[in-house]
Amino acid sequence: MSVRLPRRWATATALGAVLVTTLLGTSPAQAGPAQAGSARAEAANPTVSVPPAGSHGFPFLAAAEDLGSFGYTESESFIAGTATSYSKSGLWGSDGRWNVRASGRAAYQSRLLVRRPVDAAKFNGTVVVEWLNVSGQLELSPDYWFERDELLREGYAWVGVSAQAVGINGGLGEIKGLKGWDPARYGSLVHPGDAFAYDIFSQAGQALRTPDGPDPLGGLTIRTLLADGESQSAGLMTTYANAVQPVSGVYDGFLVHSNSALAAPISGDLGDILLMPYPSRIRTDLSVPAFVVLTETDVPGASAARQPDTDRLVRWEVAGTAHGDQWAYDLGRPTVTRSAGTAAPQPDCAAGSAPYNDGPGHYAMNAALHHLARWAQGGPRPASGAQLNADLRDPATGLAAGGIRLPDVAVPTRTLTGARDTGGSGVFCGLYGARDPWNGDTDPWDRHDAADPSDPAFPPRAEPVLSRLYPTHEEYVSKVRAAAQASTTAGYLLPEDAATVVTAAQESDIGG
Repeated sequence: MSVRLPRRWATATALGAVLVTTLLGTSPAQAGPAQAGSARAEAANPTVSVPPAGSHGFPFLAAAEDLGSFGYTESESFIAGTATSYSKSGLWGSDGRWNVRASGRAAYQSRLLVRRPVDAAKFNGTVVVEWLNVSGQLELSPDYWFERDELLREGYAWVGVSAQAVGINGGLGEIKGLKGWDPARYGSLVHPGDAFAYDIFSQAGQALRTPDGPDPLGGLTIRTLLADGESQSAGLMTTYANAVQPVSGVYDGFLVHSNSALAAPISGDLGDILLMPYPSRIRTDLSVPAFVVLTETDVPGASAARQPDTDRLVRWEVAGTAHGDQWAYDLGRPTVTRSAGTAAPQPDCAAGSAPYNDGPGHYAMNAALHHLARWAQGGPRPASGAQLNADLRDPATGLAAGGIRLPDVAVPTRTLTGARDTGGSGVFCGLYGARDPWNGDTDPWDRHDAADPSDPAFPPRAEPVLSRLYPTHEEYVSKVRAAAQASTTAGYLLPEDAATVVTAAQESDIGG
């Protein structure tokens, strides 16, 4: 028998919908008129320049970790030109086959943050271009953190794009955008409003392919250019793939991580979210592949947009994962703190509440990136995955039913959930899911109520006993090894990550 938990997931669904549209258009568009008609066939090529050193002496979001130890270097470039805004052309429906026309033009100057191999021989030919996320009122790179292991070990280049006005001009946060953070470095940046963000993102890709000025990639030869966005940026990426990619043709594939069933407006105006088709699916006639990855947090707000996998679209729903999690928080926090200090966004979960989800979301993203790159190069389509039922949970373990089940879920040692009770917490807390160690209900949150991840509903049930599940350490390790091999064979887990999972099991004291 399973239990359904609608209340907590209703909160997650609402929060996800809010974040898709968070401050999409805090800066109004400022542009001259453009001739009505069809959008142009390709993106313009901006000029590239090197920014001044500025007062900090490093770019905003400069990595806190030693990239040199991985054979990587970090740099920043400015791109400048004239961007185009778009308007709807014809009716837009849920199938994502959205036509646009050029509606305005405006000057801009933005920036690219680049991490790449020092040795060109170690570059694998694929550049991941991430639409930097601004939900926290400053720029963040969540998918860099989720995908970091795969990026650095396999020789990808990564580029973060300051596509949105909030990131450059500032919004409601303490830091007033890049321009406010370091006027000496970023004072010359110009963002005319989020109606132009889509074309700025196109021109960022074009600048990487054919730089007009100092090459941001230091002379690396691109084979594959992938567009990537998480959370709010994934909502924008959905609209970009549906409406802009067909007329720009810049990118070779799309990684859409944690979008909802409602895509972002093409106008950049938050109010126009009400005019977007619901649900907003990804068009099936794209000439390049699109890979959608949803965490357990996302599924309630995205399930209305489910669609069958095709030869150009694959969608994964991953059990035991969260929209933001312990991995991304721990990896990103030093970098964000280095730039933002005490103004860095915080989950602000209530004291004494369950800790963040520490599940396998980063392993799923490593695999998705790996498969998308090869798919975009003419390789096989990635495997499909089972649908996840986020509010139907095993009463014994608290784990959700269905979905892709990596070893942390297939051979569980704790409850991992994409939702959490958010009473007394900040707006971002609900995105981090929760974990609940199985330790005889000794944690302060183990109260058999909505704040208890392993047992949030009546009647009360005790947590599983690990020594009964795994009578010996050898049995536990054997089960983890078998689950890791099954996930690897299915294509959901990379061999390098499978080895890490098995090693962690071997070094644990679980069993007996």
